[in-house]
Amino acid sequence: MIVLANDGISQVGVKKLENNGFKVFTTNVAQEQLVDFINKNSITCLLVRSATKVRKDIIDSCKSLKLIGRGGVGMDNIDVEYAKAKGLSVINTPAASSLSVAELVFAHLMSCSRFLHDSNRNMPLEGDSNFKKLKKNYAKGSELKNKTIGIIGFGRIGQEVAKIAYGCGMNIIFCDHFLKEAEIKITFSDGQRICFTPNSVSLDELLGKSDYITLHVPSQKDYLLDEKEFSKMKDGVGIINAARGGVLNEESLIKFIDSGKIKFAGLDTFENEPNPSIKTLMNSKLSLTPHIGAATSEAQERIGLELADQIISIVHN
Repeated sequence: MIVLANDGISQVGVKKLENNGFKVFTTNVAQEQLVDFINKNSITCLLVRSATKVRKDIIDSCKSLKLIGRGGVGMDNIDVEYAKAKGLSVINTPAASSLSVAELVFAHLMSCSRFLHDSNRNMPLEGDSNFKKLKKNYAKGSELKNKTIGIIGFGRIGQEVAKIAYGCGMNIIFCDHFLKEAEIKITFSDGQRICFTPNSVSLDELLGKSDYITLHVPSQKDYLLDEKEFSKMKDGVGIINAARGGVLNEESLIKFIDSGKIKFAGLDTFENEPNPSIKTLMNSKLSLTPHIGAATSEAQERIGLELADQIISIVHN
């Protein structure tokens, strides 16, 4: 079996596949050249992350393909049902990157609560000439302890966010269409464990009670958060989106930030990736990262191994 990891795969994943008799290409092939490369090299397994799209044209044109793998959770860049209808296996790695995304959520949250994202822009420019002014500008930060965090979408990532929030002493509420109750277990480095059960609430209640709101939902047809939802939030709320671009209306978000209703937002995903709007990029109250939620060395190793294990299992069984 020949594997093309078009958006990359960790070396431990490559090694495990090669040790089990697979040939692995890690060439990054341009989208428009993908069909020719797959057919020329008789690729049987195509592995992607978020950059490469696997649509009907590739599925129909590449008869050698037997398996499509997504390194990560979301499958919106793959025509999953169509591929399955054509007899292809489709896999992903839903658990491997959850902790990395959750930690990025808190990187944004802590950064914004203490204005680090803006301070890091201005200290190199004015730190030597306006130190006292900058100190005054950034002197009204907020602690996370005893604040309420509202988690929209309470799957693996949302639950990892809850664990970190618990450690910060936050009040935790969540809203999920499919899950109304969840017992969260935290295992510490010394082996001790604790369990807690956050409160499940309606979306409207979450919007009205949360000091901070974080999104962990799949790609949506319509905005989950738009003007109607923003207007229901507490004054001074902070919002984090490390889920998918398009789950909130960025233009409306900026409007409510400029009005002071929303204090800040942290965005790792954008409506127009890979070309976010200039208004979004230039707003000083936004903390921005280029869709790197799962981009840690540890997560990539887990993703590579999880993909390799699934491929080996499917082929050998």
